[in-house]
Amino acid sequence: MRAAAERIAPHVRRTPLLECAELGVVVKAENLQHAGSFKVRGVFNALLSYEELPRGIATFSAGNHGAAVAYATRSVGIPSVVCMPPKAVRAKVDNVRKHGGEVVFTEDLLGTCQTIAAERGYSLLHPFDDLAVIAGQGTVGLEIGDADLVLVPVGGGGLISGIAAALPGVRVVGVEPETANAMTHALRVGWPEPLPEKPVSMADGLTAPFAGEHTLAHVRALVSEVVEVTEQHIRDAWWPLMDATKLLVEPSAAVGLAALREGLVEPGERTVLVLSGGNTALAH
Repeated sequence: MRAAAERIAPHVRRTPLLECAELGVVVKAENLQHAGSFKVRGVFNALLSYEELPRGIATFSAGNHGAAVAYATRSVGIPSVVCMPPKAVRAKVDNVRKHGGEVVFTEDLLGTCQTIAAERGYSLLHPFDDLAVIAGQGTVGLEIGDADLVLVPVGGGGLISGIAAALPGVRVVGVEPETANAMTHALRVGWPEPLPEKPVSMADGLTAPFAGEHTLAHVRALVSEVVEVTEQHIRDAWWPLMDATKLLVEPSAAVGLAALREGLVEPGERTVLVLSGGNTALAH
């Protein structure tokens, strides 16, 4: 993971750790990262790990990973195509296009992505279940350093897998929406089975339809627990988080505070909230 940190250092921002006395927490402001989220860390690490850059990258995403892929591939000079759900947040679609990514709307995200990759000779980059991506995301944890508790938003589980691996001995807790609980579902059934119903949440960045084999294994081995918050919990925490920190964040970034406010997690002496992204719109 330290090799990943050295590899991506010229390409990513070391985002600030900001004390927020009003909330009694420290926030890791990944909303200030290139392309608006932590995702560029994993993408750059994956791209820079290839012996030879591929012809292009195909991926699937609700938005933040897609924008990260578009940003990173343009930086290294190769094209990208991002398969997105038809009802993806408009601001996130625009963000992918702004950074040069081609967007393809589809209900079958993985299947369409596999087809495009095969037709064009592109490499398929998984948004979370890829060890190079996980190592890149783990650099967030290396930058956090000392903490008693780290609260991490969970979608497919790439971010929490990396952070937990980077912070042995630290209580790392995942938080996911009750209506988009792919990791909790995978832990319950024992394998990364797709959710029986399509995940929907105002925290759209956390609506992965399934966890990954690698991420499930990491969470089982390294994460203290994963808790679920309701849509109302997220909504009630979102504005107080922005008001207290004066940072623009998306609803996905508010799930950690939601869990604290609802008493689902006992705070530590030094509690860190990972603010996963800031790609949002007034329509939320």
